[in-house]
Amino acid sequence: MSHHHRHRLLLLLLSFAVSCNPQAEQELPVPAPEVVTPPLGFCTDRYAADTVLVRIGETFSGLMTRLGMSTQDAYAMAGLCDTLFDARKLRAGNTVHAYYTSDSTRALQYAVYLQDRVRSVVFQCADSLALWRVDKPVEHQLRVSDVTITSSLWNDMIAAGASPALIAELADIYQWSVNFFGLQKEDRFRLLYSQTVCEGEVVSVDTVHFCLFTPASGREVAALRFDTGDGTRGTYWGKGGESLKRMFLKAPLKYNRISSGFSYARKHPVTGQVRAHTAVDYAAPAGTPVHAIGDGTVMRIGWDPGGGGNRIRLKHAQGYETSYMHLSKYAPGLKAGSRVVQGQLIGYVGATGTATGPHLDFRVFQNGKAIDPLSLNSPASEPLDEKYLEEFNALYDSLFVKLNGN
Repeated sequence: MSHHHRHRLLLLLLSFAVSCNPQAEQELPVPAPEVVTPPLGFCTDRYAADTVLVRIGETFSGLMTRLGMSTQDAYAMAGLCDTLFDARKLRAGNTVHAYYTSDSTRALQYAVYLQDRVRSVVFQCADSLALWRVDKPVEHQLRVSDVTITSSLWNDMIAAGASPALIAELADIYQWSVNFFGLQKEDRFRLLYSQTVCEGEVVSVDTVHFCLFTPASGREVAALRFDTGDGTRGTYWGKGGESLKRMFLKAPLKYNRISSGFSYARKHPVTGQVRAHTAVDYAAPAGTPVHAIGDGTVMRIGWDPGGGGNRIRLKHAQGYETSYMHLSKYAPGLKAGSRVVQGQLIGYVGATGTATGPHLDFRVFQNGKAIDPLSLNSPASEPLDEKYLEEFNALYDSLFVKLNGN
């Protein structure tokens, strides 16, 4: 299906009336494709059943022999798995239902491996060896979610009935334009997305089609997924085809909270002295990954004699520099002069140097002068090619109307 047809199909699905109610999530009446679920292929009530969990480090053949297969048959079954199931990706902790004859021989007849919440693999272990896959029926839903922050994004999204996976999608889409550690009350997210549900539980958030972030103070930031068909699938653009990708990420961590904002009159938690603190302290558990917010070069890496503990300082384009302090350790292979790319792992949160507990001291400089990391507004990447703007704007306008309940 071409990207033009996908956009038209989405508009067709959105022709249903949608009314947005703040703090609520509505399911749009999208016709789901008919799903026919094959049976397990045998009558389970004819057998004695047992349930086990895959052990850590257990191989497929080891699992099958533990269930009762001969070593020869277990290896033969492993050989049959190549086309349907990768036996090397057996996951510790996953459930296996084993079915045995009810007589005294208790011979293994079938084993059913629950690969995930939807997919299972049935192994026929008696007579002739065979295996097949069984999928539970799923429902594909197109939904609208409208959430205003009252306590935290996590709590408010969950209270509105959204999946935690949706929060992760949002953080990924807006990683250049929204600092999720600094959200305020009355900040608002509105989203149009599709998800897959199995037995009443969300299996996956498949696609976020359109979202609007309206901060309590500041400019609204839109994100529309638009496929140009030229290898940039899954790219999100702002109003008018503005690129959401920017020179710097909004934060060097992917989660947790900010414990101290930018201030020139901050009492130091250890010394008690009031001094300029041109930084943001991200409170996070020790070992939390720290990422470079932009492409650059390692200027310094090592112990900071001024109390910063293990520190990395990066040099970026246009006179920018960033500093990451109190690290527990550095990412392997980094040294002065190393090149890093945006989002690259550079170290881990710690409490080295003058620190009362694990946190990341993050600082930004421009031409040698410290600036507020939370106010950093870095240059954007190239906008959407003009040849797509007419189609993009039509899709944008339609989805914007739906999210605003018109």
